Amino acid sequence: MSEHAPVIDVRGLRKSFGTHRVVDGLSLRVGRGEICGFLGANGSGKTTTIRMLCGLLRPDGGEGTCLGLDVLSDAPRIRRQVGYMTQRFSFYEDLTVVENLDFVARLYELDRREERVVNIMDRMELVNRRDQLVGELSGGWKQRMALAACVLHEPQLLLLDEPTAGVDPKARREFWDLIHEMAADGLTVLVSTHYMDEAERCTRIVYLAGGRLMVQGTAAEVTRGSGLHTWTATGPGIGEAAHLLREAPRVSSVALFGQVLHVSGIDRAAVAQAIGELPPGLDLHWEQTAPSLEDVFIHLLSKKGAEG
Repeated sequence: MSEHAPVIDVRGLRKSFGTHRVVDGLSLRVGRGEICGFLGANGSGKTTTIRMLCGLLRPDGGEGTCLGLDVLSDAPRIRRQVGYMTQRFSFYEDLTVVENLDFVARLYELDRREERVVNIMDRMELVNRRDQLVGELSGGWKQRMALAACVLHEPQLLLLDEPTAGVDPKARREFWDLIHEMAADGLTVLVSTHYMDEAERCTRIVYLAGGRLMVQGTAAEVTRGSGLHTWTATGPGIGEAAHLLREAPRVSSVALFGQVLHVSGIDRAAVAQAIGELPPGLDLHWEQTAPSLEDVFIHLLSKKGAEG
C-alpha cells in the first residue's frame, strides 16, 4: 500500500438484510493518520459499514479498498490488519487484564508476545491493574483494556464503534487523548459516536442517514455549510417557547440545552418571525448565534424524519 494512498477508499457500498436496505450506495475516503468521526442516528448504517470495512460482512454491491486490499475478495487479510472495538465489551471477565491480552496475542500468533503485552499495558497505563480480574474493572478501565487489545497487533486502521458509550467524562477525555497520540504516530481511526464534543475532536466528520452519506467535512465546514440560522434564548419561559416554536412552520429544530433554548431554521426571516410572534410575557432574552454542531445534527435528524 502506497504511503499516500487512502487507507479507506470505497464507492457505492450497499448492504441489505432481507428487504431492508441498511447501507445504500455509500462512498468514503479516509487518509492515513486521519481521525474520521462517523455520526448518525441509530439504524443509520454506521455499524454495518464498519463491519463491511473490516471484513466481517460482505457488501451486496459496490467496490473499493481498505488498507489497499479489496473489500470484496481480501476480507481475511483485512481482518488481520485492522483493530475493531465493538459497542459491546467482549473480553473474558473471569480472566485478569494480562491474561486477556496474552490470549489476544496468541490469537494473532504474535512474536515477542510477553514484550508486546507489557509494552501495551504500559502505554495504556494498565500495569498496576495487570492482575486484576476484568470483571472487577470500572467502565473506563474496561475501555482502556479493550483498546489495548485492539492495537496489540499494531494495526494500521482502528475502527471504533461507539467506544465511550456509558463511560464517565474523565475517562472519555483520557480515551480521546490516547486516540490522538496514536493518530499522531500514523494510525488511521474511524470512530462512530453520538457525542458532539467527541465529533469536534475528529479531523473530519461524516454524517449518515438511511444508509447514505448526507454531509462530510471538518466540524467548521459542516456548520458553515449547513445554511442554518440559529437563535438562543434564556429566561423563565423557555419551556413554553419551545412548545410553541415546535409547531411553527419553517422552524427546522427546537432543542433545550439545560437552561438555554436553541431554535434553528434555513429560512432566517421565517424563524425570526416565529420568535417575534411569541407571547410577550415569556420574559426571554434572545441572541442570534452561529449554529453549533449539535444544532446541525438535530436539523439533519428532523429533516430525515420529515422525509419519511
